[in-house]
Amino acid sequence: MKRLILLGGPMGVGKTTAARCLNRLLPRSVMLDGDWCWMMDPFVVNEETKEMVLENITALLRNFLRCSQLDHVILSWVMDRPEIVQALLERLDRESFRLTHLSLVCSPQELRRRLEKDVAAGLREEEVIPRSLARLPLYAGAGGRLLPVDGLTPEETARQIARWVEEEG
Repeated sequence: MKRLILLGGPMGVGKTTAARCLNRLLPRSVMLDGDWCWMMDPFVVNEETKEMVLENITALLRNFLRCSQLDHVILSWVMDRPEIVQALLERLDRESFRLTHLSLVCSPQELRRRLEKDVAAGLREEEVIPRSLARLPLYAGAGGRLLPVDGLTPEETARQIARWVEEEG
């Protein structure tokens, strides 16, 4: 049976990089970054665009889950509330896959360090730092398993996720 891996975590924690590594580790896998599904300029968050991104993500997930060439479907996205995950899962055929849901977390100091590195490299705007730090505690109640990534490389993070997927069968 196919495996859907929902990989959450705050901005800057390393979801996308870990998901890319996981994509290389898991056989017959595909990786989707949820941010790709609403990369708009200007970036607007309202009810209409939230509905749009959910539809975009689930359309791609459904296609990936139907593809006979794939066994593992990885979604990397900021899923800081259980309602977000529920809204995604309600739109999918739950009988067609096994679910692994986890969130990458780290200490506030480590998250700030990672974000500041991204800002210095021109990858993020400085205003994301307080927003991301404010959302970090939400992951304790977001559902799924927590994976502390302080001191882990993206490759080590991906290997741990792959072990969990294998253990879950």
